[in-house]
Amino acid sequence: MENNPSLSISDSDFTKTDNIEKLGLSILSIGLVTLMLIAFKTVFYLPHLFSTGGILVLTGALLFIFRKHLKHQPGIQNNHIWHTSITSGGFSGWLLAIAVTSFYIIIYWFPSLLNNLVKAAGPLSFFLRGKEADRWFLYGTIYTVMILIMGLKAILKYRHSNYQIVRTISVMFFQLAFAYLIPAILQLFNQPEFYFNYFWPLKYDYLFPSTVHSLISHPGGLGVFMVFWGTMMTFIATPILTYFFGKRWYCSWVCGCGGLANTAGDPFRQLSNKSTTAWKIERWIIYSVLIFIIITTALLWINSYQSGALLGSLSKGFAKTYGFLIGAVFSGVIGVGFYPIMGSRVWCRFGCPMAAILGLQQRFFSRFR
Repeated sequence: MENNPSLSISDSDFTKTDNIEKLGLSILSIGLVTLMLIAFKTVFYLPHLFSTGGILVLTGALLFIFRKHLKHQPGIQNNHIWHTSITSGGFSGWLLAIAVTSFYIIIYWFPSLLNNLVKAAGPLSFFLRGKEADRWFLYGTIYTVMILIMGLKAILKYRHSNYQIVRTISVMFFQLAFAYLIPAILQLFNQPEFYFNYFWPLKYDYLFPSTVHSLISHPGGLGVFMVFWGTMMTFIATPILTYFFGKRWYCSWVCGCGGLANTAGDPFRQLSNKSTTAWKIERWIIYSVLIFIIITTALLWINSYQSGALLGSLSKGFAKTYGFLIGAVFSGVIGVGFYPIMGSRVWCRFGCPMAAILGLQQRFFSRFR
């Protein structure tokens, strides 16, 4: 059923894919096939083939999105959302989950399979960073494009709400500027790559001794400012902002993880388990992750202060274990790959240590407890 009785189109008109939408999907498919051919080395590398595939993907996606949401009046449309396989945890949803999960497994542990696609992203990397592309530049580009495209979709979907429009524009801006362009430009000028919108414990290595020492020792003094910025935001600015605005000032307005969940994950938000049991599991897991990273960071600093005499390699083992289990498997493979079967906030609800800290601050020290 439609939520808004004033809509001028019927339910079947909304769910039906018209010719313009079909054209958009066709262009999108051609672009994806082009990128897949590059990725699996089915075609010879051509300098402009990667950008051509990317432009086709963007053009097709935007054409489909604009037509889909502008052909009806403003208002949330959840027509047949539980009857569509991809948004109800059906067969198509599982296929998408497998595809996204497979991509994350490849990008983390089998990056050589993407060498051709990484090479094809080289011209863009040279333009932005002044050096060859690597797997993380490719991943960051895909991540940012997804937030921008699906962010536009969210704006059109929620265009009746100024709050939703401004919030979505905010996460799009912080991802594009602070998590993509600024880190790239810093590298262009031979400065350390740094993400100013991520803080410890979400960006867990930013308070590790090795990272702090590396930044402080970097010529020019910018590294010192980065350490100061990260420390200040973690221990001073974050509690203050959470007191006045609650935890969502970060999770829904700044964070790239929340940004992807609110944009690319939006079609799957209804799949999130909201039962009391899920809530109890959520609290146990998320606070366990927080304790894990606190202990890991403390051990690394003790080990650094003692020059390894007290703990030896124990602290490094903690760091490697956290990086694998939480930094890669939980936040990446499960946190994003499981959108189509477990909802859009698997990582944010169950694993993010930043959300855990913000939740504690909000509960005990905020006007929004």
